Amino acid sequence: MDILIRQAQSAEYGLLGEITAQAYLQDGLLDFGGSDPYLGVLRDVAARAAAAEVLVAVERDRVLGGVTFVPSGGPMADIAEPGEAEIRMLAVAHDARGRGVGEALVRACVDRARAVPGCARLVLSTQRTMHTAHRIYTRLGFTRTPDRDWNPLPELDDITLLTYALTL
Repeated sequence: MDILIRQAQSAEYGLLGEITAQAYLQDGLLDFGGSDPYLGVLRDVAARAAAAEVLVAVERDRVLGGVTFVPSGGPMADIAEPGEAEIRMLAVAHDARGRGVGEALVRACVDRARAVPGCARLVLSTQRTMHTAHRIYTRLGFTRTPDRDWNPLPELDDITLLTYALTL
């Protein structure tokens, strides 16, 4: 397996947006199915790329997945505080799972965070049911930070996101 992690190209934005949306839909992570307003956010890779760094995992010119790396705050940060970078919207195409794609994307974010001047920690939020992702984070040295868990939709009680941090 020869997976390359690199910055997403604008011609790949539509495909990566669909991979991300389908990953969330097929894993049952959206409350409103195909009409969930967050689908538009997941599909809008151009907006993410304008405010953060969007990385893709590619094998022989085929996009297998992607992640958004937020180096230092800005509109794409959900929980990052000063001195922290953040991982957002990690997604791998269903037919590419189990091959180390997600881990390669997270490792690339760790490497980028270590290169950000003054960055002491890499943080992320994840849904309770993303057990495979939780195993990746733990294996790479992230620890749970339950004091930072949060709910992006306070009107819905059952959407608490779990948080993890990696001290760099």
